[in-house]
Amino acid sequence: MKKRKIEIMDTTLRDGEQTSGVSFSAAEKLTIAQLLLEELNIDRIEIASARVSEGEFQGVKGIMSWASAKGYSNRIEVLTFVDGGLSIEWMKKTGAKVQNLLTKGSLNHLTHQLKKTPEQHFSEIAQAIALANENGIATNVYLEDWSNGMRNSPDYVFQYLDFLVTQPVKRILLPDTLGVLIPSDTFEFISKITSKYPNIHFDFHAHNDYDLSVSNVMEAIKAGISGLHVTVNGMGERAGNAPLESTVAVINDFMPEVKINIKESSLYSVSKLVETFTGYRIPANKPIVGDNVFTQTAGIHADGDNKNNLYFNNLLPERFGRKRKYALGKTSGKANIEKNLQELGLQLNQEDLKLVTQRIIELGDKKETVTKEDLPYIISDVLDSQAYEDKIVIESYVLVHSKGTRPSTTLCLKIDGEIIEEHAQGDGQFDAFMNALTRIYKSKKLMLPKLIDYAVRIPPGSSSDALCETIITWTNGKKEFKTRGLDSDQTVAAIKATQKMLNVISN
Repeated sequence: MKKRKIEIMDTTLRDGEQTSGVSFSAAEKLTIAQLLLEELNIDRIEIASARVSEGEFQGVKGIMSWASAKGYSNRIEVLTFVDGGLSIEWMKKTGAKVQNLLTKGSLNHLTHQLKKTPEQHFSEIAQAIALANENGIATNVYLEDWSNGMRNSPDYVFQYLDFLVTQPVKRILLPDTLGVLIPSDTFEFISKITSKYPNIHFDFHAHNDYDLSVSNVMEAIKAGISGLHVTVNGMGERAGNAPLESTVAVINDFMPEVKINIKESSLYSVSKLVETFTGYRIPANKPIVGDNVFTQTAGIHADGDNKNNLYFNNLLPERFGRKRKYALGKTSGKANIEKNLQELGLQLNQEDLKLVTQRIIELGDKKETVTKEDLPYIISDVLDSQAYEDKIVIESYVLVHSKGTRPSTTLCLKIDGEIIEEHAQGDGQFDAFMNALTRIYKSKKLMLPKLIDYAVRIPPGSSSDALCETIITWTNGKKEFKTRGLDSDQTVAAIKATQKMLNVISN
């Protein structure tokens, strides 16, 4: 069966720029345009609105200079207005060759915004199209508020379409301007149009106000649409537009009757670049490009992945230039940890794996996020803790640090079965802790080694703040030795390192 080709028009640089607080520089626009056309193989891109600003003018001029040298001029489009030829003059100066003429697709907009009759509007549109033709500029036509037009004034919409099909227009663009369509409406409205005008190229422009944009895209395809408008990361006014990433994945996986030419493997890298340029952060749970969408958290899922990929679907991360991850936390379980260990080239026996799993669960209960890079440090800490018998145990402590008073610690220490409590102040919480510990040891006529170095760091490469590693160097006058503590709190990590030191010197 021959597949029907669907054109993809990306409007990140025009409609996507209407995202609140987003504005691209001319250099950023050029970079994104180059990636969309060459890296992703987008069919067409809409890059600007005519006459908006000098910066927009320079941006379009730069893109068109590059595009004309590459032979891409007919794939670049600019939004224009019925303004007596001003938009056409602006386009001529930039070198742009395709206008997307904004017109009224509902009687409500025409009557109350333009205050004109359909005949007056059509006459002015005909003049704008003719002027573009005279200047070598191709025309596509937007029917602004088309979805409400179909719902509330369908006679006007078809009167307008009857006029438009007599004009030298390449494409007619049908926007759900206010994002009001549900899938059944989308199918019904577009079916009526494509069945009446089977030889005309229609595009569908979805907005996402009800989170239905991708569903509406699917119905538009079923109804016979020829082109779709999307934006990278679903950027756009209000709730945004149909997201390029999800649209591509849905079409490729669920619509075998059509074909698109987008390079899936580049979707993620382009998405991240647009995120960087805009400062508009991608939600972690956003399909295809979100940080978490290829991350398994539950241990049962990782276990299933080990057993014939039971929890895989067609959205394999490699399709989009990504990799599957296995989160480490209180629900991860041994299977998740084993997956991460495999990536690090590490292997533990079942007993040690159980101990490491327990430590990660403890961190998860504190709402800490552990990363793969943290694992070697957790393993080292856990296994190091098993290297000696805990003869000395810090049973409890209270750390007090408040404005206007010196930090203080109340420490309860168990030495050879005897529990001793002491209180002390210091220059900081750990200093107060050490002062209390020193008093206990003096009372037992025991000597503590001298602290000669104290270093704090997060595990190198870690992308979380779940863990803090404290490395303390001690000397007893004859030799130096180090102990380490690992915790989400710096002072607690230091106290853990100190307990290790107490057991080292007592063994």
